Amino acid sequence: MSDDDPSDDDPSGDNASGEHDRGDEEFDAGMLEEELRQAAAVLDPVPAELQQIAVDAYALHDLDARVAELTFDSLVDALPVRGVTDTPRMLTFRAGDVTVDVEVTAQGLMGQVLPPQPARIEVLGGPRPGSPLTADDLGRFTGDVPLSGPFALRLRTGGDVVVTEWLRA
Repeated sequence: MSDDDPSDDDPSGDNASGEHDRGDEEFDAGMLEEELRQAAAVLDPVPAELQQIAVDAYALHDLDARVAELTFDSLVDALPVRGVTDTPRMLTFRAGDVTVDVEVTAQGLMGQVLPPQPARIEVLGGPRPGSPLTADDLGRFTGDVPLSGPFALRLRTGGDVVVTEWLRA
């Protein structure tokens, strides 16, 4: 330490030009952050199911998507038929000029996009990845995976993205 160096007397760490020398501190902070990330990944990893739910939630965050409103649900709107116990659940969703009719059974689902058009459809639900379906030129689609728990549909028709409300199967 020399008596004629003014930066030695300055407790703030400013050098002669008045700038604060933080290069080493920023490098150390970056290394510390990375070491903490690695330690957290080993000691307290994010469960795979929670990570998948977060990915699914982020996938729903599509600014161009329109939310299709539930306009008919046979559990609420239809009259019960005496003696019939295993009736399919009929759902109708509407977003602008796009209507989606869906029949949910114990074996899976089938439905139609109206007006008839081809579409890519993804069945969203729980911690598992969405099941991809394809609607034909008449807008018809089927899925043979039984639904359980909450689910929603994401449709991609041309340039439009439509996401239905979440329902419990």
